[in-house]
Amino acid sequence: MQARLLLEDGTLFTGKAFGSEGESTGEVVFNTGITGYQEVLSDPSYCGQIVTMTYPLIGNYGITRDDFEFIRPFIHGFVVRQHEEAPSNWRAQYTLDSLMKEYGIIGISEVDTRMLTRLIRRHGTLKGILTTSGKSVEELKEQLDAMVVMNDQVDRVSTKRRYHLPGPGESVVVVDFGSKDGIARDLSKRGFDVIVVPHDTTAEQIRRIHPDGIILSNGPGNPKDVPHAIEMIRSLLGEYPIFGICLGHQLFALASGADTAKMKFGHRGGNHPVKDLATNRCYITSQNHGYTVVADSLKGTELEVTHINNNDGTVEGIKHTKYPAFSVQYHPEAAPGPFDSSYLFDDFQSMIHQFKQSLPNIPQQSKMLAAAKSRAEAKGE
Repeated sequence: MQARLLLEDGTLFTGKAFGSEGESTGEVVFNTGITGYQEVLSDPSYCGQIVTMTYPLIGNYGITRDDFEFIRPFIHGFVVRQHEEAPSNWRAQYTLDSLMKEYGIIGISEVDTRMLTRLIRRHGTLKGILTTSGKSVEELKEQLDAMVVMNDQVDRVSTKRRYHLPGPGESVVVVDFGSKDGIARDLSKRGFDVIVVPHDTTAEQIRRIHPDGIILSNGPGNPKDVPHAIEMIRSLLGEYPIFGICLGHQLFALASGADTAKMKFGHRGGNHPVKDLATNRCYITSQNHGYTVVADSLKGTELEVTHINNNDGTVEGIKHTKYPAFSVQYHPEAAPGPFDSSYLFDDFQSMIHQFKQSLPNIPQQSKMLAAAKSRAEAKGE
């Protein structure tokens, strides 16, 4: 069966269909990973997007349930150069094609993904429509012109109810903006008692849980589309140690008075070099984001840059100069990608220990009140 991908600039790609039949629209982006297509498919941060894989052979090692990063995929389409229909892997439980049919994802293969990637790099992220129908190009263009970029991705992918992953150690609330399972896995490895809560959980509801720390997870879309989360973070700054990841990093920056902006084509892949400004060490990181913290907007805030991207100089990490809070734009839980940055979860655990020791003889409620008072005094309230 034939499939077609039409971009908003009028470029038409024709190839072979795989996965589900039908029609789908979304932002067309590219990922530079050589492996990890299953983790890419199941990453909720791709909600509403049509993903192009730059590596030419996809599907060769099949699909394994254990490698899912979320309970189901939310991407709107998959574009590859060559789709392998007969995977070779002793762990494989079924094929890429069968996974995509199960979740209604349209795929297109046998297209020039190099050309498509170069178009996106030149023009920036483009809207696209992927179809297996026989509609005319004119009809597809009309649908594409009428397409509105989604602004409710976080609500679509976030958990709807709180759940608990028991552990013997410190209690950590993970605010789920589209959290990958890798975050929970890394926290559980360190013995954390993990409570995952919906994206619209209020500051007061988190206070009632009495956590030792807070993780702001990754997620899809524009951080400014979740203003309630910005207010929640602003309210809790200084009361608990906070660690933001990807979208959580951007929300932490906005809550602290900085700004964010849409990137031309974003960072997506498992090979992005990031420099730690404190040590001058370079880490190879896993990334998936289309927005960034604006470096100039950090002036006048209580934030400082800790990491930058070696390729384009964008902000990759920040920390608060007064409160126990930091964040990174990349994914320390990897999946897919290198494990260079997993130490950040250890840093977060150390931050929690230090914070608890700073007020050793004061009950938790008094600690929170003291921190809130300190924050108000710092703001001159």
